[in-house]
Amino acid sequence: MMSLRVPKQYLPALVTALVCLLLYGTGCVLYPGFLSARVLTNFFSDNAFLGVAAVGMTFVILSGGIDLSVGAVIGCISILMATLIQRWHLHPALVIPLVLLLGVVLGTAMGSLIQFFGLPPFLVTLAGLFFCRGVGLLISAESISITHPLFQKAARFSFHLGAVSVPLTACLFLLILAVAFYVSLFTRFGRNVYAVGGSETSSLLMGLPTNQTKVMVYAASGFCSAFAAVVYTIYTSSGNATAGVGLELDAIAAVVIGGTLLTGGVGYVSGTLVGVLIFGIIQTGISFQGTLSSWWTKIAIGILLLLFIVLQKFLNQRLLGRR
Repeated sequence: MMSLRVPKQYLPALVTALVCLLLYGTGCVLYPGFLSARVLTNFFSDNAFLGVAAVGMTFVILSGGIDLSVGAVIGCISILMATLIQRWHLHPALVIPLVLLLGVVLGTAMGSLIQFFGLPPFLVTLAGLFFCRGVGLLISAESISITHPLFQKAARFSFHLGAVSVPLTACLFLLILAVAFYVSLFTRFGRNVYAVGGSETSSLLMGLPTNQTKVMVYAASGFCSAFAAVVYTIYTSSGNATAGVGLELDAIAAVVIGGTLLTGGVGYVSGTLVGVLIFGIIQTGISFQGTLSSWWTKIAIGILLLLFIVLQKFLNQRLLGRR
């Protein structure tokens, strides 16, 4: 008899996809409205800034690193954008490229400290978290609404695909996903990230630009964090220095649940998308249920994260031959 053998590196992503389908199917059975196109698009639009940040986190974890600064960068960039647009009256077309460049600079600075000074990623990005959160609160401790006509139009804008309306925030999320998917699988940089995450020593012996790759990974994460801040300001039409508190942990959870190994070298951007969708499905299910606290989302994600960490440990020891 023929047996279906799944390649070892695909197992975490496959399990994630099955869990996602199971949760979505359960929601459709329990709540008829769960199957509507509007709910499906809300999975993307309501979690767009988390998803964009998680895409950047995917590259960092694939390389064997970690980035704890993403949530604080989102808060800092969002309040900076609101201040520049609302109080300094700068045009968003000028502000958005500036803040994206700032995100790249912040990521590059942290990546350089990690790679060229041999500092632990955990501590460097933790310092980045405190720095960005402090700067954001120094700019303004209160939320600032953005009333610029361009932002108001962006917040209301949707692409219409037949009877389905796709908000701009969801489209931006899908755009970043598409670019990240291509970069991770079809570019030299993407292949280098997998190689460095698999074994940095072997990458050096093969002559790969290890230092450059690791710095670029954090620069990419900084860019994604800044882009997530732009998406957040469009979604809320405001900037808030406290935005993204704890989001770095949600992003890590989405990446790990999506099948990316914390040890690096194995994982896919598409898996991260599924991890983010699991967040959305759980949140929407709790909302439909009506009597449960939103904190049950954290409990459910915590249980799933623990299960996937156990799965990763099993794969490392039994399937991938890592101990």
